[in-house]
Amino acid sequence: MTVLRSDIPARLDRLPWSRWHWRVVIALGVAWVLDGLEVTLVGSIGAVLERPDTLGLTAGEIGLSGSIYVAGAVLGALLFGRLTDRLGRKKLFLVTLVVYTLGTLATAFSPDFAFFALCRFVTGLGIGGEYAAINSAIDELIPARVRGRVNLAINGSFWIGAALGAGLSLVLLDARVIGPVWGWRAGFGLGAVLAVAILLVRRHVPESPRWLIAHGRADEAKRIVDEIEAEVSAQHGPLPAPRSYVDYTAARRESPPMRQVARVLLQHYRQRSVVALALMIAQAFFYNAIFFTYALVLTRFYAVPEASVALYIFPFALGNVLGPLLLGPLFDSVGRRRMIALTYVLAGVGLAFTGWAFMQGWLDARSQALCWSAVFFLASAAASSAYLTVSEVFPLEMRAMAIAIFYAIGMGAGGFAAPVLFGLLIETGSRSAVMAGYCLASVLVVVAGLLALRYAADAERKPLEEVAPPLASEHGGER
Repeated sequence: MTVLRSDIPARLDRLPWSRWHWRVVIALGVAWVLDGLEVTLVGSIGAVLERPDTLGLTAGEIGLSGSIYVAGAVLGALLFGRLTDRLGRKKLFLVTLVVYTLGTLATAFSPDFAFFALCRFVTGLGIGGEYAAINSAIDELIPARVRGRVNLAINGSFWIGAALGAGLSLVLLDARVIGPVWGWRAGFGLGAVLAVAILLVRRHVPESPRWLIAHGRADEAKRIVDEIEAEVSAQHGPLPAPRSYVDYTAARRESPPMRQVARVLLQHYRQRSVVALALMIAQAFFYNAIFFTYALVLTRFYAVPEASVALYIFPFALGNVLGPLLLGPLFDSVGRRRMIALTYVLAGVGLAFTGWAFMQGWLDARSQALCWSAVFFLASAAASSAYLTVSEVFPLEMRAMAIAIFYAIGMGAGGFAAPVLFGLLIETGSRSAVMAGYCLASVLVVVAGLLALRYAADAERKPLEEVAPPLASEHGGER
């Protein structure tokens, strides 16, 4: 049996942080900016789309369009996740961005609910594929010692897109600029323009050397790592020698068959799979319950004018961005299990108290937004840690597919149901009914956090190959 001994994973992990890493993070991390832009545009213009001179949608149809977007993301993750493991990270993070661009551009030309819903589905296909391709690529390119904080910060950048979407809607819906009738269309068109610019930057990100070496393309992997090291050493000086290696005993060009993926998830890593599933379902329901109906709560219960809804997104987005940025380093130092549990449980308790205050009528629009901002300071770090978990605790050859499976199940169970459920609860006009939905979301995240505390993997500061050895390797020791 031929054994290929490679130090490529160790060479990538021992690199000091550099301008090259910043370029990778920016080029790939914008996937979440785009998702935040999309979701916030729909959330901010939800009330506008109910007007008869726009699309004349009902609150239920707005909630349904959110669920259709999530359904597209679920199918996109499964389809493109499989292709990412088979064809490589780079090909798919370019293809998925093109799909997203076409979907969001077409949304701008929607004449009715049916076309609008179809466009949201296509856009979701692209975004779902992005999650699988991007999360796997980022984890395989970022040094192990900072993988947690970088992954959380990138996932938290969703809320930079949210702030951008809020700002766009605020300006474009202003009658002195474009106005509500055409402004929402311009917002989706500008999102497509941004995606094209990102596509031009992303072309220069290399294929994952880890993926290449595991698929028998050792020479190509070595060439890419040599080029990365040359650029990093030009900035930081001579690099230390790598200290570990991985023995690849069965490198192959094909991705593992689905029966092998199922066996790994359900047998070899059963405990990790249960934790990942709980984390993804809970955070998906928690987030989508609040955010897809954010504008409807403000307009229905607090009489916030349609054109002013976006103003309330900014403090909410700020809390969501700061959470992963400030708490992210603790996931590498304090550890994964403790920080996942802490953020999940505290976010659930915070939402329960906020829901109680909402039901009692103690809050106005401003204090409601501030309470949500505080809750989601924690929830944003928690949700980001769920994506970190599913992207680092399974073998390389099936990493994208594992991300896709747990994303699909989580979003299918939590993300698809939440917008429809909360849209219907809000239509009742009952604060008690909405509070019941908040309580359900709170219970889900608290239970998930406690499961993580007991069963999550201690993956902090460890090479990916140590957390979950590739299917085609024998992990080497220290030299």
